[in-house]
This record gives sequence, structure tokens and C-alpha cells, in this order.
Amino acid sequence: MSTNGDTIVAVDIPAAVTITKEENTITVKGKLGTLKKDFTRMPTTINIEDNRLIIKPYGTRKKDLSIRNTARSIIANMIKGVENGFTYKLKIVYAHFPISVKTRGKEIYIENYFGERSPRVSRVVGDDTKVNVVGEDVVVEGPSLEDVSQTAANIEFSTKVKGKDQRVFLDGLYIYSREDGMS
Repeated sequence: MSTNGDTIVAVDIPAAVTITKEENTITVKGKLGTLKKDFTRMPTTINIEDNRLIIKPYGTRKKDLSIRNTARSIIANMIKGVENGFTYKLKIVYAHFPISVKTRGKEIYIENYFGERSPRVSRVVGDDTKVNVVGEDVVVEGPSLEDVSQTAANIEFSTKVKGKDQRVFLDGLYIYSREDGMS
């Protein structure tokens, strides 16, 4: 990534990745899949020139430059995702009632949370996001950082303690690792 002047930013496109632009939608293809993102509501101009992605904001104010950097980060994460992917790991923590976690299609069921009879259900975001239960860990993997992180947050939030002191009742699923790459 390089900066030309104060406003234009260029993102280098790796050889193993193909990026196409249709109107304001950027499509990134790599060995782990295809990611699409619509930049219509982001006030920037994005062009592809000589194996580089050029991002230019509409203005030169601090707000415009921060929006440009956001677009650069989103595209860099898309490139990193289709090359290596992302992995989030959650730990299953319980004191009295053993929690069991099961995946069925696009839903994760957290059973026996504080001895509750009905399971708590969490949603998997994205088509390429995979959730595996490995012992005391729940591993969320996929090429899209947004989908993987939102799925992990959904799982963690579904075990939020309500009506009790959160410092005492520590049961739940907690994110403990965010990694680049998939296993």
C-alpha cells in the first residue's frame, strides 16, 4: 500500500487475487472463494489501474481521509480473506451446568446454559462461514472478516448473563483468539 500526495491511496493487488469492479461493487476472487462489497454509500472513487486499486476521496477534510482509510482497510481485509481466511476461537466456560454446543445448518444451539431447558440459538452469518466444536473450543472460520467476526459476536452475545452479577456468574462462551488464516 502506498500513498500518492495527501489524498490518493493505492492498494497493491497480489498475483493470486483477481479484483473486478462493476459500478460501485468490488469483487475479490482468490483460492478461498469470492467476496463482494458495495461501496455506493462510501464517498470515494475506486479505480483499478496497473495491478493496483486506487482509492480517492471526494474531499480533503479529515473526515474524507478517514473514509478513504476505511475503504482501504475493507479492501485489504477482503484480499487477505480470499488468500488466507480468518479464524476466531471461543472458549466454553461453565461452573455447575455443563454447556453443550451443537451446530445445525446455519444455527448454533447452546444447550443447558445455567440449566435452562430450551437451547439458546445463535445465527451463522455468511455462506462460507464454518463453525466447528472442538472439545472446549468453538472455532469459527471463513474468508470474510465481517461474517466471521459477526458470527463469533452472535455466539458470545447469546450467552450474555442477564439479571445476575456478571462478575460472579461467568458461564458462557467467550472469544479468546482472533487469527489470520484457516486450519
